[in-house]
Amino acid sequence: MRFENIAGFIGGWFVGAFEPALIRLPECEVAIKRYSAGKTEPKHHHKIATEITVIISGEAKINGNKLVAGDICIIEPNETAEFQAITDVTTVVVKSPSVHGDKYLEERK
Repeated sequence: MRFENIAGFIGGWFVGAFEPALIRLPECEVAIKRYSAGKTEPKHHHKIATEITVIISGEAKINGNKLVAGDICIIEPNETAEFQAITDVTTVVVKSPSVHGDKYLEERK
C-alpha cells in the first residue's frame, strides 16, 4: 500500500501512458481537474481519443452547454470542445486511448 496526492501529478493527470503516472496504461488517461470560476480550457480537438468529462461539483459550460454536478459530456474524435468554469468546478476526465500529442488547439474566432 502507498499513498499519493494529486498535487504530485501534471495537470491532474494520474493514469495514462506518461510520466508521472500511478499506472502507465496505453488504453486510457484519467485526471481530476479543478478550475476556479471563469477559468477556461483552450478550444481543441483530438484526432484519435474520445474524451469524457464528468462534473463532480460546480457548474461549467462545454461548447455553450451548461453542465452541473452529475452531468457527463462525451467528446468524440475530431469534435471541437471549449470549456469554461461558471463556478469553481471539479471534474474527472477520461481519455481513451492515451496518445501523446493528440490534442490540437484551435484558433478562437
